[in-house]
Amino acid sequence: MGKNKLKRFAENNTFENLFQPSFQEVWNNDFTLKGKWNKNFFKNQNPIVLEVGCGKGEYTVNLAKNYPNKNFIGIDIKGARLWKGAKEAAELAMPNVAFIRTRIEHIRSFFSENEVSEIWITFPDPQPRPSKARKRLSSSRFLNYYQNFTKKNGIVHLKTDSLGLHDYTKALVEQNNLKILYCTNNLYNSSIADPILSIRTFYEKMFLEQGKPITYISFELANDRELKEPEFE
Repeated sequence: MGKNKLKRFAENNTFENLFQPSFQEVWNNDFTLKGKWNKNFFKNQNPIVLEVGCGKGEYTVNLAKNYPNKNFIGIDIKGARLWKGAKEAAELAMPNVAFIRTRIEHIRSFFSENEVSEIWITFPDPQPRPSKARKRLSSSRFLNYYQNFTKKNGIVHLKTDSLGLHDYTKALVEQNNLKILYCTNNLYNSSIADPILSIRTFYEKMFLEQGKPITYISFELANDRELKEPEFE
């Protein structure tokens, strides 16, 4: 392991905005802040927004800068990546930012029913092989996880350079009769003008430089039924 990674891991332990529970703490167990994020960490009743698979936390931090009346939590398993977002938020003393280092499979251990308002998925691994569909962060498996703790009609946003992942997610949403709010296979050549979508991560800038169009879809979760996989592949 490189010295830079070791240094970042050590510094991660000093950040009050970064939570790194052990596997044993969250495997079939509730994290200590589950159901208490507003009261015990953010100390307000503002809406909570998650970014799953947040990487370096660029989107999480920039969302928090643009929306100080919302609370943002970035989640990823890579501690060396999370270091960047946690460090920036700590240095700027941002009270509406937190990060969690954990596997997304454990996400239900961190949040209670009706605790989260929105979820962002930005440039995740598209898992293109059909056999890996259940690992996609917008799969029915994970959307059903999210429904356990989102408010009624909670919103999911997906930005990706993968047309395959975009089309798969759109098919899942349509097959389960979920309400689509926005949908485009070329975001920056569309009529969608929301400035929130202009935040660009390292990977997004790289994809744009390669000439890849950026897709976007946002939709409401159901919360009252189990979602099924689409007949897509």
